Amino acid sequence: MRQLTTRSRSIFDLSAKKIELNTLRSDSEIQEFWNDPDSAQKTMKRIAQLNNQINEWDEIATEIEGLKSLLELDDGSLTEEIEASVAKLESILAEKEITILLSGQYDQGNALLAIHAGAGGTDSQDWAAMLERMYLRWAELKGYKTEILDRTAGEEAGLKSVTISVQGDLAYGYLRCEKGVHRLVRLSPFDAAHRRHTSFALVEVLPEIEDDDEIVIRPEDIEIEVYKSSGAGGQNVQKNMTAVRLIHLATGLVVTCQNERSQSQNRESALKVLRSRLFEIQQQERSDEVSELKGEFKKVEWGSQIRSYVLHPYQMVKDHRSEYETGNTQGVLDGHIDGFIEAYLKVKQS
Repeated sequence: MRQLTTRSRSIFDLSAKKIELNTLRSDSEIQEFWNDPDSAQKTMKRIAQLNNQINEWDEIATEIEGLKSLLELDDGSLTEEIEASVAKLESILAEKEITILLSGQYDQGNALLAIHAGAGGTDSQDWAAMLERMYLRWAELKGYKTEILDRTAGEEAGLKSVTISVQGDLAYGYLRCEKGVHRLVRLSPFDAAHRRHTSFALVEVLPEIEDDDEIVIRPEDIEIEVYKSSGAGGQNVQKNMTAVRLIHLATGLVVTCQNERSQSQNRESALKVLRSRLFEIQQQERSDEVSELKGEFKKVEWGSQIRSYVLHPYQMVKDHRSEYETGNTQGVLDGHIDGFIEAYLKVKQS
């Protein structure tokens, strides 16, 4: 427990958090604070976030002091109570250990998750749809809100690509561990001979950039096209020009959104995705090293995978970065992937 709390302090600087909280509270008391409502709301959100974090660690410190007092009073009659308190504290710290590893600039915020089918034809498009389901199940288990911003169906089955907004505390921090190529080995349901096939899909994860000051997109920088949505949703989707395609002229980036809502809402969602992708490019240009926001570019094919999901001839899911593995393949595909995320975070930190 001492080793864990020492590492926790080195990653989670509690005194710095308290200083930041006091500074933001002082700023919020200035008369002109609400002159900029958007900025004020972001500040208040950060204040609430810091306040919750600090209170959680203060409660842990109180638990530790209480345990020390029990140890000083123990004459042998409090052994069971002390052991129960230690077990409870160790459990709390084990949970906190993961969250304190998420100390990146955007780890606390929302994420944009994109899945692209790779080499493998229909099997890979079906695999991309399986990953979509896995991440939607995972988000549901975490209590996150999800929204499909754009989805292109496969020609025979599955999907070619999908972009999902994942909203909730630490969504980006957790999901950034999933970026990379995911490999599936199974008996193909699309092969008449029922032979074993290997499929690939690429998972991209971007932080949702809310600050317009960081990335400025001028109207003259983009070309906007509108068209009929091709997804499910009934006659309204097919008749109305609700889908939006944005083309960023300077970079050539193309972003589409057709999530069955109004044209203006689709435009805002597309701008959100474009802003995050432009931010990613900006980060790569600022650094000589590979950007940590996206990771090293990988071809979506054999040999580049971060994780393998083997359904035949045996059952195993293995992460090639942390060596973490499990034989419960169905549990993983049902969204139980926290073990992989935690193992990767620990390996990266160490």
